[in-house]
Amino acid sequence: MTLVLHGAWRSSAAYRVRIGLNLKGLAYETAPVSLIDNQHQAPTFAALNPQKLVPALEVDGRVLTQSLAILEWVDEAYPEPALLPADPLPRAHARAMAQIIACDIHPVNNLRILRALTGLGVDEPGREAWIQRWITDGFEALEAMVIAHGGDYAFGDTPGLVDCCLVPQVYNAERFKTDLSPFPALRAAAARALAHPAFAAAHPNQQPDAIHA
Repeated sequence: MTLVLHGAWRSSAAYRVRIGLNLKGLAYETAPVSLIDNQHQAPTFAALNPQKLVPALEVDGRVLTQSLAILEWVDEAYPEPALLPADPLPRAHARAMAQIIACDIHPVNNLRILRALTGLGVDEPGREAWIQRWITDGFEALEAMVIAHGGDYAFGDTPGLVDCCLVPQVYNAERFKTDLSPFPALRAAAARALAHPAFAAAHPNQQPDAIHA
């Protein structure tokens, strides 16, 4: 099976998928898409993903979009090691934690939203306050859930879907100077995950299109 991941080095949604593919030990080709240069708006990319967002994963020429859908496909197609618990109740808890990040925190802070805020006249301090507000709201809920369900990782004792989402969101939080001191359990889980080779290899700075200041 040939896998081609179309993503951007600092896209947290693409970062999630890289982690998941690495956890499964799957080889994949990286196809960088520059969001700054609006390559995701090009007709060639729109043909892959009509929503014009990253990531998009080509699977033997067929295309999957939306990071959580991609990760669940990966987990179903390659069951070991599992990204989600087998039992339905903890599985639902893990999905809820992942969705707090992927559905509630990240979408209101991604590049197209920040560009829209700029277009409405919101200055950089205002945009930063906006980002910090939504990350903090989500992390307040996640902190309690990590305490309730976490072990060595954010959910249980093995890395999984929650960690795939959490680590990129902590990266974003630090990038935008969000105060993470109120979230010790969350920070500890993310730090343990970052020490795992699958997470280290997926880090934005390790990607071929990374831009180092």
